[in-house]
Amino acid sequence: MILFLFLSGSKSVPQFWNGYDAWLIKPFSLLQLFSRTLESTLRLPSPSDSSRGDLSVGASLADFCRELEMLPVDARLRHLHRFRRRLLVALLSHRILLAVLWAVLFSAVVVWQSGAVGRLGLFRRRAPPPRPCPRLRPTVFNLSDFGGVGDGVTLNTQAFEKAVDAIMEFGGSGGGQLNVPPGMWLTGPFNLTSHMTLFLAEGAVIMGIEDDKHWTLMPPLPSYGQGRELKGPRYGSLIHGQNLQDVVITGYNGTINGRGQTWWKRFRQGLLEHTRGPLVQLMWSRDIVISNITLQDSPFWTLHPYDCKNVTISNVTIMAPLYDAPNTDGIDPDSCEDMVIENSYISVGDDGIAIKSGWDQYGIAYGRPSTNILVKNVVLRSKMSAGVSIGSEMSGGISNITFENVLVWDSRRGVRIKTAPGRGGYIHNISYSNLTFNNLSVGIVIKTDYNEHPDNGFDPKAIPTIRNLTFRGVYGHNVRIPVRIQGSKEILVRGVSFQDMQVGLSYKKKRTFQCSYVEGYVVGPIFPAPCDSLDRYDENGRLVKRSIRQQNVTDTDYDI
Repeated sequence: MILFLFLSGSKSVPQFWNGYDAWLIKPFSLLQLFSRTLESTLRLPSPSDSSRGDLSVGASLADFCRELEMLPVDARLRHLHRFRRRLLVALLSHRILLAVLWAVLFSAVVVWQSGAVGRLGLFRRRAPPPRPCPRLRPTVFNLSDFGGVGDGVTLNTQAFEKAVDAIMEFGGSGGGQLNVPPGMWLTGPFNLTSHMTLFLAEGAVIMGIEDDKHWTLMPPLPSYGQGRELKGPRYGSLIHGQNLQDVVITGYNGTINGRGQTWWKRFRQGLLEHTRGPLVQLMWSRDIVISNITLQDSPFWTLHPYDCKNVTISNVTIMAPLYDAPNTDGIDPDSCEDMVIENSYISVGDDGIAIKSGWDQYGIAYGRPSTNILVKNVVLRSKMSAGVSIGSEMSGGISNITFENVLVWDSRRGVRIKTAPGRGGYIHNISYSNLTFNNLSVGIVIKTDYNEHPDNGFDPKAIPTIRNLTFRGVYGHNVRIPVRIQGSKEILVRGVSFQDMQVGLSYKKKRTFQCSYVEGYVVGPIFPAPCDSLDRYDENGRLVKRSIRQQNVTDTDYDI
């Protein structure tokens, strides 16, 4: 305030000065901090005789301050007013003006940073109003129309059930849409219906109730025969549907949260009596679209389409803790046909994507393969398992699967195929292209002794077949073992091919491309160098080196 009065020429300065003369003179010496800059532009008052009390010519700013203290009060004021006018002129000089402008612009940038805005409490902007839900069906309902309350405490199971019942009435006229507004919507499991769109607004969270008494018990899946973890019935999913057509689950990235922490803890403690349920499960259904939502903390497998056809999963985010969240697979297509999974991010406690088709004798009897599935443009992370897997439940057969543009980072494994004697079925015509691995223990794994069976009724002579696996465009760095193919005498891996592969190693190891009981070929140079079990061709298709048909299981050390 004092500096403002001084520079503005206020008439109150003399009165203020008379009361605070000593207080002001001393702080005035702080101007010495600016002396190097000001002295290049200021010309201090000219001298006169001592009777006028003037200062000497060419005095520095420090001298000016010292001599100012020696003058009478009236003389001080006269010289201060003269200095004030010259100081204002100096401040307008280009050098100081540029410095001031720089300081102002820098301060403006800092203030506009979001963190500075919150700390300083300046320029607060009101949050934009939530986007209205689009009208995607002829008939639209809001969950609140049926008594739903999004406070995170009120149980909304009946509200969801009433809303679905209302939509069923419009199935013959284009179906209905249920909007879930912003809020925390606690609910038990509920079913969807055909010709329905479930739309989660921005900020909407559907929360699964943790008390298992609210979760429906269902018969085991027919292609599994038992619950996947425990014999007998299994818990149903939080959001469920059977024998449906034309179902859409979408939104403005709203969230379906299974609140799986209680389930994981009880599973580890052996306190559950039945197999945990998935977060979202659609069975025997077709024409399904799931997009633009987040699925979080599933009790068990997160998204489980079972024996479905014509399914599109796009722009979804699936999250679960990387550790201590057992069996929280991201997406598990199971005996599905004509399916696309694209443009999604998955970070979970088990396989990111695992394609399945039934378990041992039950899957063989059910006889529904997974086929014609495209997975593209996905980013995956799994500390406990693999980014993308096939099996191990593959007894109904898996074929014509394409993986394109897949990034797996900071994970235990990149891609994995797993099976065992007793599975039966087949894994044929699997294509991988443009795979990128970043910081993995193993890049590509094929394992043929994944011995986990539903019961003792499996047939050990039911031997699966594996053939026609293509890997083209495999890149990465910081990978411990890029390839580990572990076939066996019973399950020979046939028709494996590699082309355009460059994977950097995390450290040197004697065998970084490991093979046993495998037949196939390599086209062109790859790194690391392939195992001797594979034929080598140049880029023009000419045979360069014939494989050594020495099948030795000790060529792999499956300790990861």
